[in-house]
Amino acid sequence: MANMAQAIRMALHYAEENLGVTDIFGEDVGAPLGGVFTCTQGLKTAWNSPLDERGIIGAAMGLAMAGNRPVAEIQFCDYIYNTIDLLKLVGNTHWSTNGDWAVPMVVRTPVGSGIRGSLYHSHSFDATMTHIPGWKVVMPSTPLDAYGLLISACQDPNPVMFLEPKALLRVKGEERIPGEPEDDRALSKMIDAPLGDRTQWKPQWPTLEAFAVPIGKGKLVREGTQATVVSYGRTMPLCTKAAVQLAEEGLSVEVIDLRSLWPYDWEMIKASVQKTGRVLFVNEDTEVTNFGEHLVRRTVEELFYSLLAPPRLVAGKFIPGIGLADALELASVPQQNDITTALRSLCREQP
Repeated sequence: MANMAQAIRMALHYAEENLGVTDIFGEDVGAPLGGVFTCTQGLKTAWNSPLDERGIIGAAMGLAMAGNRPVAEIQFCDYIYNTIDLLKLVGNTHWSTNGDWAVPMVVRTPVGSGIRGSLYHSHSFDATMTHIPGWKVVMPSTPLDAYGLLISACQDPNPVMFLEPKALLRVKGEERIPGEPEDDRALSKMIDAPLGDRTQWKPQWPTLEAFAVPIGKGKLVREGTQATVVSYGRTMPLCTKAAVQLAEEGLSVEVIDLRSLWPYDWEMIKASVQKTGRVLFVNEDTEVTNFGEHLVRRTVEELFYSLLAPPRLVAGKFIPGIGLADALELASVPQQNDITTALRSLCREQP
C-alpha cells in the first residue's frame, strides 16, 4: 500500500495530467529534492521558488487569477503565518468582486508534531486557517483520503488549504489507491527517486484512475453506541486505537474522521451525537480558541437536549512551542492514553 507522501505525489501527477494543474511550486519542490517530504518528486510541472513564503502565496494568487491552476507548497506551516494578510485577500476575492474573479489555487503545507521538529517545525495551523473565510480546509488521515481530497482540491474553482499531518506522511494505508500496483516494492521502484545522483531518473507512473473524496464529507470509521469521538489528521488513528482498546473493556465508541474542516460534515456529527449522547473532539492544535471549541459550542447550542454528558475537548497545550526532547513533545500534544482516558471517563458519566 502507498504511504501518504506517495499518495499525494500520485494525486498531483494525476492533476497535472488530467485536471489542468499548471504549476506545482515552493521551496525545494522541484528537482533534485522533490519536496522535503518527497511529495513532489518526478512531477513535470514542479519548480523551485525562492525562500519566500509571501512570494509563493502571491505568485499562486496571480497565476490563479490569470487563469492557471497552481498548487503552491509552504514547506512547513510554521512559516505560513507571515502570509496571513495574503491568505485573507485570496479568501475574499470571489466575494469582494461579486463573483467576477475566482482564485482556483491549492496551498499544501505539512502541519503538527510527530517528527521531533521542536520550536520551528511542529506547529498546527487548523484553527488559524478556519478563521479565514473564503477557503476550503481539509486534513486527511489516510493515504487514500489524501489522494481523493487533493484531487477534489485541484478541481475546485476556489482556494483550498490542504493540511498534511507530517507524522503520517510515511505511514502506509490500508486501502489501495485506484491504479496503484499491488506490489509495494514495485510502486517504490516506479515513483520514488533513488538516493544520490538523480539527474537521469524519471518516474514510471502507474495508470491512475479517477477518484475523489468530496470536500465537506466526513467518514464513519467505527460504529458505537455509548460515545462519539470526532478527529482528523495525526490524532485520528489514535482515536481509532483508543476505541478498539475500550471495546475490550465493554465500552462502545463511535469514531468519525472529519477530513474537512470547512465545510465540515455537521449532519454526520449531529446524527452520531443524537445516537450516543456523548462526544469528544480531539486535535493537536492549542486548546485556546481551538477549532474543537467551535464544535463544542455548536453541539451545546443545537444538541443540548440529546446530551447525556457535557461535550469534551482533548487538544494541545497552550504553549508557545513544542520542545525537542521526547518527553516535552509527548506532553505538549494529545497521545493515545490521553484520548483513552477521556473517552473512558466520558462513557461512564451519567446525567
